[in-house]
Amino acid sequence: MSAPLAVSLDMLADGFPLPALHQGADKETRGRVLVVGGGAQVPGAPILTGVAALRAGAGKLQLAATAGSALAMGLAVPEAAVVSVAADADGEMAAEAAKDLEAYVGRAHSVVVGPGMADEAAAAELACRLMRQETQAAFVIDAAAMTGLDLHAKATRTLGGRLVLTPHAGEMASLTGWSKQAVANAPLDAARLVAQALHAIVVMKGEETFIVSPDGRAWSHAGGVIGLATSGSGDVLAGVIAGLLARGASPLAAAVWGVCLHGGAGARLSQRIGPLGFLARELPAEIPGLLADAGANV
Repeated sequence: MSAPLAVSLDMLADGFPLPALHQGADKETRGRVLVVGGGAQVPGAPILTGVAALRAGAGKLQLAATAGSALAMGLAVPEAAVVSVAADADGEMAAEAAKDLEAYVGRAHSVVVGPGMADEAAAAELACRLMRQETQAAFVIDAAAMTGLDLHAKATRTLGGRLVLTPHAGEMASLTGWSKQAVANAPLDAARLVAQALHAIVVMKGEETFIVSPDGRAWSHAGGVIGLATSGSGDVLAGVIAGLLARGASPLAAAVWGVCLHGGAGARLSQRIGPLGFLARELPAEIPGLLADAGANV
């Protein structure tokens, strides 16, 4: 199989063009993102994801939240509509939340499931129920919703390739049953296995990040900085990808752009603040400028 092709932000406008937006485009044209995640332990993760989606150019944002988090989430992100959904006895989002979200999934252009969820089994079941609903949305499956999947999850096939997974080495180990060291030794092989099995674009995060399509083609990005290895950074990446999907980008283009924009945001903060210590919440504000510099905003 061919070696991965290196990608960087300055080459994407030609190789992976994003859908053009004219100046008169309204928020519906720019697409609707639904973020499903959070709970009692990590209620803020969907906020990072949702804000990143808006910074990537999505027009509308909806955040699913348990009753205990809904008000705070709405105040933290006044740009978002907040949908209150079912929770379990511990205050974590339950798989039954899929019923509460049916109408919202049907109207969404992209859906992110998993950021901040604690129960892998419930998160994966929720993701599968949402993917089986009647929708044309593309999905980004992240964190617990991904590690709770198995490689025979039939729900992923119903999407016809409209699916992006964003594992780091530990999550990939849970997904494949490999050891973490085995994944670290052969991240591209692991990504190709999962991409083919789940008919998904896989973003295998690491010092060198690989983006792999179901047919085994692969791209690599080595422009990340150490400061990106921080809590919430992956939630931001999932949101950037979802925002680009909502704008009409293909799953492959959204994943490649998302990885490069995420890396570029980290590089800018590393220069301005320092190589360590910048926060995940600071990454999204860098995205519009990076898009503009790459000629991709309109």
